[in-house]
Amino acid sequence: MAASRRGKKLLWRWRSNPLRRHEDVLEAWVVLAVWMVMVIGGTLAGFLTARAAQEVFADQRAERRSVPAVLLSGAPEPGSGPYSTGDRTSTEVRWTAPDGTPRTGRTLVEGGRKAGTRITVWTDASGALTSEPPTPNEAAIEAGALGTAAALALSGLTYGVGRAGRWWLDRRRVEQWGREWTLVGPQWGHRTS
Repeated sequence: MAASRRGKKLLWRWRSNPLRRHEDVLEAWVVLAVWMVMVIGGTLAGFLTARAAQEVFADQRAERRSVPAVLLSGAPEPGSGPYSTGDRTSTEVRWTAPDGTPRTGRTLVEGGRKAGTRITVWTDASGALTSEPPTPNEAAIEAGALGTAAALALSGLTYGVGRAGRWWLDRRRVEQWGREWTLVGPQWGHRTS
């Protein structure tokens, strides 16, 4: 019995009622549309974003290669260099590109290493230095986080648009009630005995 009352209460805007206004029906459609977009659109946006991120990470793993390199200068102790990050510091290195040409550039290496130390760097297809691609587990976590962020962003935007629509409908209702009260209000001003 209580469930049927609750159902009637939730769906009152859809039922025929002499007090139901056009704005009430519009509001019901706005709420339904907002929930549909949030649930279906948010899920779809999250899934597609996570899938696209997984493909990008897979492409990075396929394209990037680890290459042996040699430090050209010693790596200062962590935190002492101008371009240090945590326990890593920026140092000049030399490596061989896929076409066989020697190249030099700067990359982050563990601090405290001496010149001439062999290290491993990551390069792209053209032989330029790049960052290490994420492992499959790291890629899955990051893709999941990006998918969740996309779903929440779409849902938040949709909710905001829905709230703005309901605010506009509420303003219309209040204005309409005000106009109707100016017509009916004076008739209630006299006393009855």
